[in-house]
Amino acid sequence: MDAKSFYGARPLTLLALVPENPQESEGDLSDDDQVEDPDYQPTEADDTGDSSFESLDEEEAPSKSRSFTQPPRKKSRKGKHTLKTFQVLNSRFETPEAVPSPFQYLKMLFTDEMIENIAHHTNLYSAQELGDPIKTSPEEIEHFLAILLFMGVFNLPSLEDYWHHESRFDLITDIMPRRRFQLLRRYIHFNDNQQCSESWDSLYKIRPLFEMLCEQCLLIPSTHKHSVDEVLVAYKGTRAGTLRQYIANKSDKWGFKLFCRASSSGIIHDLLLYQGASTFFNVALSEEEQALPLGAKVVTMLCTTTKEPQMSVVFCDNFFTSFNLVQYLHTALGVKCIGTCFDNKYVNLLSNACGIMTFSTVKCWSKEFHAKITILCPSLISAYNELKGGINLSDMLVHMYKTPAKSRRWYLPLFGHMLDLCIANSWLLYKRDSGLQNEKPVSLKRFCLAVAHSLNQFNKPASELTSWPTIFHYITRGKVHLMHKKNAVLQTHRCGWKCDVLICLVMFFYVCHIFSKFK
Repeated sequence: MDAKSFYGARPLTLLALVPENPQESEGDLSDDDQVEDPDYQPTEADDTGDSSFESLDEEEAPSKSRSFTQPPRKKSRKGKHTLKTFQVLNSRFETPEAVPSPFQYLKMLFTDEMIENIAHHTNLYSAQELGDPIKTSPEEIEHFLAILLFMGVFNLPSLEDYWHHESRFDLITDIMPRRRFQLLRRYIHFNDNQQCSESWDSLYKIRPLFEMLCEQCLLIPSTHKHSVDEVLVAYKGTRAGTLRQYIANKSDKWGFKLFCRASSSGIIHDLLLYQGASTFFNVALSEEEQALPLGAKVVTMLCTTTKEPQMSVVFCDNFFTSFNLVQYLHTALGVKCIGTCFDNKYVNLLSNACGIMTFSTVKCWSKEFHAKITILCPSLISAYNELKGGINLSDMLVHMYKTPAKSRRWYLPLFGHMLDLCIANSWLLYKRDSGLQNEKPVSLKRFCLAVAHSLNQFNKPASELTSWPTIFHYITRGKVHLMHKKNAVLQTHRCGWKCDVLICLVMFFYVCHIFSKFK
């Protein structure tokens, strides 16, 4: 290996040419002699003699008539395009006059139309199976949803435990009897099976509710920083066929695969159900889009619904990122992309949104020193690590108070995930509006319980006001139950008045019955 090609050689400013005949020299010629060249024309450079070195910077081909010539000119890097630092405009959201209630936030996503659709198809399916509908109503469906939300917060081993006398849970048992809840859960439906028997859509049972949810998610104002990733809805059954997928790096290995687009705040704005080769059965793809791999198609479809694509940046991992994807998003939609290229030990990123400048300092663990050390981090890595986790945040919130949806019917886990997703999106939207109003938001658990209580009380008839009861029981502490009769105080363990209730020896009532006459 030549050392000059490795270290580089100092460029020569002058180069001497040896004549072909060594006996000939320029000494035989004088400045006054004419050169026997018919095409030769004297120039100012020839008259100036040695001062002609100033003109050597011009691009001229070397000739044998000159004793010195210039080296090849270096390529200029003045026109090289370099990406600047990551700069995306921050979104500005309209400040509401007052923060709505948690129930109103849920209704923005899980609308009355969706509840009426569930009630209609549940009655239709039960009539097809039983010959007579179970006669449910939208109000009863809301009570059913309230029970599911309560079960997500207060988790018991089985559904029957909520109604069992040893583990009775009044918040649930007071809403609906156990047999009625099981009947609704058995026949709940979201589409007409008779009209979808010949459909190419493998997810036709849940498709109407899913499409209505996507329409509502698209109405939520989003930021300009998006992320695309896959989400797995747990399902271990075998009735879903090829719809059930396996992902090794997920906590739930088996389930349904969903592709989601979320903003940096964690709000899901668009979803796509994966069903193999028929995933894009209802989408008209161009020839260029059909040539893209699956991951690139998913990102393209999810980015077409962005409201301001020219100002948006999408982040994705190595499953989606490719050079063709970055180029197509920029030319067709105007969306910029940042993503990892290869899944190996060394991190490789592909970006047309920013470069490596400027560097920031981060702390990481060093195996050599067994401590955290400070290293330089390019702005590209910092932007990816900061804004890639929108879908991970949403997935974490969904699994915190997950509604129980284990069933042999494969579409029920998807329905439970959609309900949990509505709660997570509603809470994030409520949290953002509370921040604009400088109010402290409640936790996700309190938000979920408030929604469940509202679903239980909404459209519920008020209890009729009756006359004052003739018997009053006031709880107090003591050992015996006192009964007044004919100006005497007697001891008894059974109430002697109209209620005639056995008295507990541990906690009893001090009777203060108001009657005009004693027994």
